[in-house]
Amino acid sequence: MKRAALYVRVSTLDQHPQTQLLDLQQLASQRGFELVEIYEDHGFSGARVKRPALDRLMADARKGRFDLLMVWSCDRLARSTRHFLELLDELHHLGIEFISMRENIDTANALGRALITIIAVLAELERAIIVERVRAGMRRAKLEGRRLGRRPLDLDRETILRDRARGLSWGELAKLHRASRTTIRRVAMACAKRVLTSTLAS
Repeated sequence: MKRAALYVRVSTLDQHPQTQLLDLQQLASQRGFELVEIYEDHGFSGARVKRPALDRLMADARKGRFDLLMVWSCDRLARSTRHFLELLDELHHLGIEFISMRENIDTANALGRALITIIAVLAELERAIIVERVRAGMRRAKLEGRRLGRRPLDLDRETILRDRARGLSWGELAKLHRASRTTIRRVAMACAKRVLTSTLAS
């Protein structure tokens, strides 16, 4: 018996998801699914990527707590095409089937599997386009002479060593020189090693 999860969403607090729930519960019963969880988002637009119940749903999906996800319609899950593709692509990679009642989409059948294949290709294409845009931006920035990445910290290594020798803690040094403890410790150790090597060489 497949473990099914339901996701329902209403945009305003005065709306009720009962219609969605009743239809989905009836379909789950007809298919012989075991209903293990219902995720409900109230007062959230489908355009919002971050939603409490949806976030919990995806976290449970990654933990393998259900085998298939049922929604009343695709726009209950997401209104953005890009977000919808991302969600279905992740569910597919997690081995979770998807059923949308209104659109009659079921990834367990041949047509549904074909749709998932198309979605996976579109999602991969989208990722490739984003990567290429980032690379093009980096190339343009390089040609324009702009620095890429974080600006290097301007730390006085000898002063850090002297302050450490005066008994300042790593936390005090970090505050004084406006850097993280890890950075201060790494700089101090590298500087001390260089001084020791120079001393031994002479």
